[in-house]
Amino acid sequence: MSLQRVVVTGAGGGIGAALARRFAADGARVVVNDLDPAAAEAVAAEIGGLAIAGDAGNEADVRRLVDAAWAELGGCDLFCANAGMLAPGTADASDAAWDRAWQVNVMSHVYVARAVLPRWLENGGGRLLLTVSAAGLLTLLGSAPYSVTKHAALGFAEWLRATYAHCGITVQALCPQGVRTDMLTGGGDSASKAQLAATAMDPAEVAAVVAKACEGDSFLVLPHPEVAEYYQRRATDPDRWLAGMNKIQRGFDAAGTA
Repeated sequence: MSLQRVVVTGAGGGIGAALARRFAADGARVVVNDLDPAAAEAVAAEIGGLAIAGDAGNEADVRRLVDAAWAELGGCDLFCANAGMLAPGTADASDAAWDRAWQVNVMSHVYVARAVLPRWLENGGGRLLLTVSAAGLLTLLGSAPYSVTKHAALGFAEWLRATYAHCGITVQALCPQGVRTDMLTGGGDSASKAQLAATAMDPAEVAAVVAKACEGDSFLVLPHPEVAEYYQRRATDPDRWLAGMNKIQRGFDAAGTA
């Protein structure tokens, strides 16, 4: 399927902006969505796209975004459900932090699916890319809300793929480790972020991997190839894998960094 009409959420910066730039450079018309209207406008102006501000964690905003894509572009070939948020903390994180992480990291994908699936099923298909994070395959020490919600996002992506693969709908899960974005450099658990920073990629590199993956139909899109090995270890020997993660956590505790 030719990817001529693309929507990207969370596209005011980071991976989302890089995806918008990459697909625009490849000739697509791109709708740039972000919670920050100025950020969306800036990226859209740069690439000749259409800016539509809105909250990916709000269903009314998502429906308005999808309606605008069909009205302005005549449809959508690729929807990049990229918006996400990092909420540091343990199980003791506030209910508000858990609720917001759930809305943005999980329900945003549900809202997109509700809005686009009926149109794609009627029109013969489409492609949905969910930005999940390697935390959805593994975990992220220092952030229970992020880890839990990203696992849920992966579960939803898997369900969509298993349910609609025969209907012309391609669902893919983008699962990078560290990427040099505000999410990595901003506040939060410094020890985990320091580990991720060691192999962090530029957002444009991630976008290039995504563009290549969209030429095929592989479910997992892994900009950091080593994540596949970690995921396999976790699946085949979870006790050993969890013991290894706990060893890392004990190191953080001893250093007083987490």
